[in-house]
Amino acid sequence: MMMVARRDLNTAYAFFERNWNLTRRYIGWEIVWIVYSLVNALTILFIAAATERITGQAVDTRFFVLYLLIGTTMWSYLSAVFDVVAETIAWERWEGTIEYTLMAPVRRSLHLVGTCCYAVTYSVVRATLIFAVVALMFNINLSNANPLTALVVILVGSVSVIGLAIVAGVLPLLFTERGAQMTFVIHSSLLLISGVYAPVDVLPGWLQVLSPLSPMTYVLRSVRAGLLDGAPPPAVAGDLAILAVMGLILVPGGLFVFRAAERYAKRTGRLKRSG
Repeated sequence: MMMVARRDLNTAYAFFERNWNLTRRYIGWEIVWIVYSLVNALTILFIAAATERITGQAVDTRFFVLYLLIGTTMWSYLSAVFDVVAETIAWERWEGTIEYTLMAPVRRSLHLVGTCCYAVTYSVVRATLIFAVVALMFNINLSNANPLTALVVILVGSVSVIGLAIVAGVLPLLFTERGAQMTFVIHSSLLLISGVYAPVDVLPGWLQVLSPLSPMTYVLRSVRAGLLDGAPPPAVAGDLAILAVMGLILVPGGLFVFRAAERYAKRTGRLKRSG
């Protein structure tokens, strides 16, 4: 039993290491995207800092800046987790390894566990870097924050986001030419409906209906409650319960859908290396 567990751990780590090697190979682009994310965050926060000057009205700009900083940082983390997992098949196709990977005698769950662990590690490093630089430039004050609440929400919420990303990752497997574009559309839609930069209740009614379907909505709301209002974990128990249920449904459901899509792709000859 111990040898089997060690072998499974090594297999999952192999996919973690391969993703790390891919990041190193394209390190120039990684730097570009980090710089872009940092500049984007700074641009949004400078707009918040200039609100009084733009509107001529008295505004608590420090609160506004912190509100948007939490949104940009959490979006940087959650979107990176989503992208790395959802693009699992797309990367295999871009690298020309899709046939070798999906035909190898490796359990798909181990493949996805390694990828998900890398996604979380990579996203934490990226989001922490962005938060640290921006917080230093704007002299952010978190004296009233409850970081425990934010940490608990992020841990629970990450599972549900991973489950959603696994479901989205099926699209490049089923649609060899348009799947990656469809995944990006989902990614962009999550940015709109999840309350990243503004409360969900300012959206049109038909978009507010979609907002509860995104796990990021609950993560952002509860992290803000913890960091802005100092709310303890019990105060966000409702959102935590919803995120836990989403994770329990999306992760096993995503694995089931992924395996079914993989079998279908193999039967219909969709495991081509390009397309």
